[in-house]
Amino acid sequence: MYFRGIGTATPPARYTKAECLGAFQQSDWFARLDARSHFIASSVLQRDNGMEARRLAVETLGDVFTIDPNTLAQRFLDNAPMLATRAAERAVAQAELKLGDIGAVIVSTCTGYLCPGLSGYVVERLGLRSDVLAFDLVGQGCAAALPNMQLGRALLDSGAAEHVLSICVEVCSAAMFLDNDPGVLISACLFGDGAGAAVLSKSPKNWGPHMVWKDSMSLIESTERKALMFEQRDGMLRNILTRAVPSLAAEYAYRILGTVLARAGLESGDISTWIMHAGGRDVLLALERKFDLPAEGLRYSAAVLREYGNLSSAFVYFVLEAALADDAPQGWWWLSSFGAGFSCHGALLEVVA
Repeated sequence: MYFRGIGTATPPARYTKAECLGAFQQSDWFARLDARSHFIASSVLQRDNGMEARRLAVETLGDVFTIDPNTLAQRFLDNAPMLATRAAERAVAQAELKLGDIGAVIVSTCTGYLCPGLSGYVVERLGLRSDVLAFDLVGQGCAAALPNMQLGRALLDSGAAEHVLSICVEVCSAAMFLDNDPGVLISACLFGDGAGAAVLSKSPKNWGPHMVWKDSMSLIESTERKALMFEQRDGMLRNILTRAVPSLAAEYAYRILGTVLARAGLESGDISTWIMHAGGRDVLLALERKFDLPAEGLRYSAAVLREYGNLSSAFVYFVLEAALADDAPQGWWWLSSFGAGFSCHGALLEVVA
């Protein structure tokens, strides 16, 4: 399987940490939450937490604090199809294909629910042919990109399609929830909105570099499900985020890396470029320690986190795009995502001229 094109999209409005803190302090929610919550939010939005800004699908930051089921559902409907379509258009253009060449589309999200699903909206907006295979994957959280791509590979290998459009889109501002729980507050301070897309194909473009998917592996540890998950509360999604997440992410990501590299007869030192999901600064630090990497090793993940925040499942598409734009060293690349479940996925890529 080849990656023929990558595309990303975000809402136009960029908000800094300082702006987010000011809006919170001016909102009705500030008075509803206790002093400890004020301290947590202020600390997260003032200290160096690896993030400086994010994109949110709202006209003003004050809109973020209108938190009710109908408003959030409408925000998802207004923005998820649009963002997914923009990212997909850019990926298809980069792949140098026509929209009629796309035989299947897979859309992943965890921040909203539509029936018919998001894939139908994307098919309509892109003008894909009516017999395209369309799949909606929901509930896989930040880890969803790699399961999405694994399904794409299966479709290619089966002969069901020559070109598959892989899309992850998250409108995290449509899954806004506030209370005095530290994990809920930290989540509200870290997540941004965006979409990523990739065209997965049986054949590469006529010019390089060529990115080839060589092998992959997944792990799901259901006993750790409550470490990171959404729950339903008052008709809305409430994020559960615990202190165990950085160590869990590092442990499972390292385990998968070791297994896949052993199958390929490689060692971690053979990896030239790391494409990793970043749940936050503490996750990146845990990965650096576990993988024995210098900070520069995860520079693309760190750069995306700093400018966009945690984009959930869409994040790794942005990291791939950043690495390609920077002409990252060719050779063996490692792609990894992790999240709710607790689930973790990794893929070995070969990038050649």
